[in-house]
Amino acid sequence: MNYLWETDAFLAAVEGRPVGGSPAGITGISIDSRSITKGEAFFAIKGDRVDGHDYASVAAANGASVLVVSEARLPALGRLTVPLIVVDDVLTAMERLGRAARARVRGKVIGITGSVGKTTTKEMMRRALEPSGKVHASVASFNNHWGVPLTLSRMPADTDFGIFEIGMNHPGEIRSLVSMVRPDVAVITTVAGAHLGHFSGLDEIAAAKAEILEGIEVDGTAILNRDIAQYGILEKAAQENRVSHVVTFGADARADVRLAEYDAAPDHCTVWAVIGGHMREFTIGAPGRHIADNALAVIAAVQAAGGDVKAAMTALEGFSAGKGRGERHHLSLGAGEGSFTLIDESYNANPASMRAAISLLAASPVAGKGRRIAVLGDMLEMGDHAQAVHADLAGPLKDAGIADVWLAGPDMRALAEALGNDANVTYRAGAQEMAEFAISNVRDGDVLVVKSSLGTGFGKITAALLEKYAPADTAA
Repeated sequence: MNYLWETDAFLAAVEGRPVGGSPAGITGISIDSRSITKGEAFFAIKGDRVDGHDYASVAAANGASVLVVSEARLPALGRLTVPLIVVDDVLTAMERLGRAARARVRGKVIGITGSVGKTTTKEMMRRALEPSGKVHASVASFNNHWGVPLTLSRMPADTDFGIFEIGMNHPGEIRSLVSMVRPDVAVITTVAGAHLGHFSGLDEIAAAKAEILEGIEVDGTAILNRDIAQYGILEKAAQENRVSHVVTFGADARADVRLAEYDAAPDHCTVWAVIGGHMREFTIGAPGRHIADNALAVIAAVQAAGGDVKAAMTALEGFSAGKGRGERHHLSLGAGEGSFTLIDESYNANPASMRAAISLLAASPVAGKGRRIAVLGDMLEMGDHAQAVHADLAGPLKDAGIADVWLAGPDMRALAEALGNDANVTYRAGAQEMAEFAISNVRDGDVLVVKSSLGTGFGKITAALLEKYAPADTAA
């Protein structure tokens, strides 16, 4: 059998001792007792809310071949008959395994960070590199202190391209994660006001994002956004960290991968980019100028990693926006009642991604007497800047000609006041109340974009609309 980890290598990596025997090998790594499959190793990580040791028996019943547990919790696990590997600290053991996984891979490893677009860029890059070799990439947004080592530990030894998303909301977090990933290519998508409450301003956020450059391998490449005001900070950080190669992307005339022209359609976009002095045209299977910008970074990274750039461009035509990140739904209001379009941007939000969503809505065609409706909720982690950054969205909404704005959440009161009589504003206290309003007030031809930080629960609005209204192409 082709194992992800041979037992001896696994034991050596986690620095553990076996109790009750050992499996022949390990097929996968899991930290979730509910979704674990037969043959996988279960790491009983203690989190902020739950302790994996409390679910060790569930993991064993669901097919775990071995449980990685803490020495301190061993006495309480005496009744288990499944093999155990005892370590000093379970999360530390998984980090060790992640480092061992990185050390054994001879393919190219790519790290991605940025205030906006990390997950979208990662998914675009996954698709773009698939024609060039075996790709391993993180699932969902596994970009934190447990997500990165988990993704590393799952990376097969024969990986040609490993793609890792690296996130943060405080200074210093990227530094510890990139030391595990050790990317050959590091991408910084952009610098924007995400987690602004934890920083003094955008320059400090840029410095934190630049921590990814500290971990680039010898002869590695940094992919940097040439369009942002903080480019100089990133460029200086690359120089200070002696990064061998810096490749820039954007619409700036000095960009190495330069956006020459962009054309949007309802469900895709076409990009003309100058790469290596040659004009290249390609289509992306999702709309949005921000999507085009991400694609430039992807192409630059594919080239730096030695992938097939032409094949990557072709592959991007099959890319589609993920759940909560611009996924589109064409929904029927019922027989003879017409239909509307829902753009689900409910996964997360900050000032930059809010502006991108507003631009996306403005470029979306409506049918008949349909309206473009911005359904917006609070941007979290804005700290003392919260009132100002929410009120500042009034300008982009006015400039985009969005006349109908549905708002929910305490911070969105500031935007409601800033808009005044310049828009048809509806305000509700929270996501549940807004979901009830949206279900009753959507009309034929409307296009709605639902956008908010994940913690506000705006996913309820999307879920309620999808539950109430069937897809237009399948409705009777």
